[in-house]
Amino acid sequence: MTRAAADGLDERVLGRKWTVRLDAAGRGSAAVRVSCSRPSCAGQRLPSAAEGRAAAVAHLKVHLRSLAGPRAEAYCACRAKDCHTHLRPAGRQPRAEVWRCGGAVVLAVVTDREGRWWQALECCSRCAAATPGAKVVATAPAPAAPSAAAPAAGDRSPTALATTPRFSDLSPSAKGSQDVPAPRGAAAQRRFPGKIAQRTIPRTLRPVELRDELAELGDLFRAYQQRPEPDLLLLADLHARKAQAFASWADVTGDTGLRLEGQRAEQAAAAARLQHQQRTGLGPDGEQPSVVRLLTAPAHWEHVCSVLAYVAEHTPLPGPEARLLTLMLTLRIACAGTGNLVGQDVTGLGLSDPEGLLGQLAGCGWLVLPGTAGDLLASRPENPTCLTVPSLTPHEDAPNPFEFGKKTRSKLSSWAQKAVADKKLRKTTAPVRLLALTLAAQTRADGRLGPGGEGITLNDLTSWCPVEPDGLQQLVDRLVAADWLAEADLTGTHLTGQLTERVLPLTCPHPR
Repeated sequence: MTRAAADGLDERVLGRKWTVRLDAAGRGSAAVRVSCSRPSCAGQRLPSAAEGRAAAVAHLKVHLRSLAGPRAEAYCACRAKDCHTHLRPAGRQPRAEVWRCGGAVVLAVVTDREGRWWQALECCSRCAAATPGAKVVATAPAPAAPSAAAPAAGDRSPTALATTPRFSDLSPSAKGSQDVPAPRGAAAQRRFPGKIAQRTIPRTLRPVELRDELAELGDLFRAYQQRPEPDLLLLADLHARKAQAFASWADVTGDTGLRLEGQRAEQAAAAARLQHQQRTGLGPDGEQPSVVRLLTAPAHWEHVCSVLAYVAEHTPLPGPEARLLTLMLTLRIACAGTGNLVGQDVTGLGLSDPEGLLGQLAGCGWLVLPGTAGDLLASRPENPTCLTVPSLTPHEDAPNPFEFGKKTRSKLSSWAQKAVADKKLRKTTAPVRLLALTLAAQTRADGRLGPGGEGITLNDLTSWCPVEPDGLQQLVDRLVAADWLAEADLTGTHLTGQLTERVLPLTCPHPR
């Protein structure tokens, strides 16, 4: 009977359990390290124990929010390990039952008095009550009470028994329990076949832990889509778990498509964490805050590259000054084809002849002015001038060439205006400012030039910033003198280097 009871419970779902720990980072330092037992969670390093405890509690809360709740079909994660309910008191006769659980399944949190570790686990309410310091945060739904007209247990058919919920405090009856294990819970039977990423999870998938993990992830992703506000840290954790689960699924089945899906999930997790760091200003390991950039979303960086490419192909006049003015006007009126401008917006670009350049743009038909170029340069913020660019005005035959809206356009325009109006660039010319803006849009996250930090090819650079290769070295030297470039090396094929720390908030990390 003891063996039958144990085997019946072994077929049920093992309760989840994970631990968040706070340990010293090293001798002679007040820094601490926060680690989580879940393999998808990276460690964090904090400068003090107080900040470490706050980070550990916040990390545990993220996991608790990501769970759909305790599962009624789960049995105690504590098993017989240090559990007052499971361990037999000394001096007493051994009981016939291996497990002595009772009550509904709950999600409990246990912590030590010194605040060095926090553990969350699924267990029964009796074990939670017997564990010192345990706090119940959620309880599985109670089963429906049997009606008075329900038949007795001995009169029920095998089908009725198979659909009856089974709880941890109910042991099999004496009749037939020696040979036939008890049925699994009804909730577990309804879970399959489940779906995740438009894929059906087979009921026969083994191991059972992998099958349950995939089904739970599918539920969590669907629940995340119903959230009123995004939680990028939670989303990154879900994608990381999905990457590991799909990699295991691919190992079991040999399906290459599953492995590729897992790799995409891993990339999505990294992108979500990077976006979270950009929005919150927190570093990936907690050692120091990351750069708080003016443009926070990766989509912004894609839009900047699209505008630079568009202006490079559609500038009506040659030369770097015309390219800079066209770029700034495009960012100002990209969505509607019209926008307000004041004289300071043009005179602050370092152009040698702003009035003549505006007249040329209006003369070739690219720009439409309500008056003269002089009237535009004389306009003040209280009386701006409304400009029109016919090629950017959307209509049925020619829709908007850009995929962003008004709010994003405003952010991109503000970013470009702050970059070219940098205090150390005020005495430089328009070609220097255009090169500075171009380099800010072609960096790695740490400020190294080029998508992979390997530099920018001269062909790409001269297409965005139309200057002669012989004059490019002079512009690079001016940026080094203006504390825009910390280091630079111009060869016959590439420009490599590093932007200074002070301009990193204005940088726009390359999306690839």
